[in-house]
Amino acid sequence: MRVLIVDDEHLARALLREYLAGHPDIEVVGECANGFEAVKAIGELDPELVFLDIQMPKLDGFEVVELAGSKPYYIFATAYDQYALKAFEVHAIDYLLKPFSRERLAQALDHARSRRPQPEALQTQLQAVVLDAAQRRGYLERVLIKDGARVHVVASSSIDYIEAQDDYVQVTAAGKAWLKNQRMSELEAQLDPQVFIRIHRSFIANLGSIARIEPASKDNHCAVLKDGTRLPISRSGYQKLRDMMR
Repeated sequence: MRVLIVDDEHLARALLREYLAGHPDIEVVGECANGFEAVKAIGELDPELVFLDIQMPKLDGFEVVELAGSKPYYIFATAYDQYALKAFEVHAIDYLLKPFSRERLAQALDHARSRRPQPEALQTQLQAVVLDAAQRRGYLERVLIKDGARVHVVASSSIDYIEAQDDYVQVTAAGKAWLKNQRMSELEAQLDPQVFIRIHRSFIANLGSIARIEPASKDNHCAVLKDGTRLPISRSGYQKLRDMMR
């Protein structure tokens, strides 16, 4: 198996590489010290298995999974306590709780060899990992958008509105717009409902960006944002806004 090691601690990477050297069927194709490097390396090196730390600078392990996708298999290597790990244990191939032994690593590799799910099943599992992570960490403080080889990190507080476009969403912040490959309902569930309101089946608006609400016709309304953008409001969306603004 082609393996990529991702950990921000040099000694942790060196120790894992030393342990893996005892397994002749393992080829370490690269090492990364942060999440941005990991996303790029996964795309370029095409590893089959990724040992992934969770707490890292720039992007954490769950954000790496979100951006890099489900093609490689993931084993989490983390200093999180046992209770926190149980929340996603059933979704990952395995995890290593630092500090781990050679024997524990060998067991994790056996799991990777014998229990690798099919790609479709793995994608579903990894999506669940991302959602579990978001719930444990609270609502998203930033939204990650992959644009080719580039990754845009957009602070949630800076987002003015989000528009659904088939299986994508268009995120607009400070006059700039990016397309993100994610469903509207999925992103909505990760955002703070006290700040972001689904005002229409195709639009989520940041309450802080709304300047006023105007009638658009006899029975319809629209939200006018501070930059002049006008967004349609459905009847249910209008009721949500009235309830929020009481």
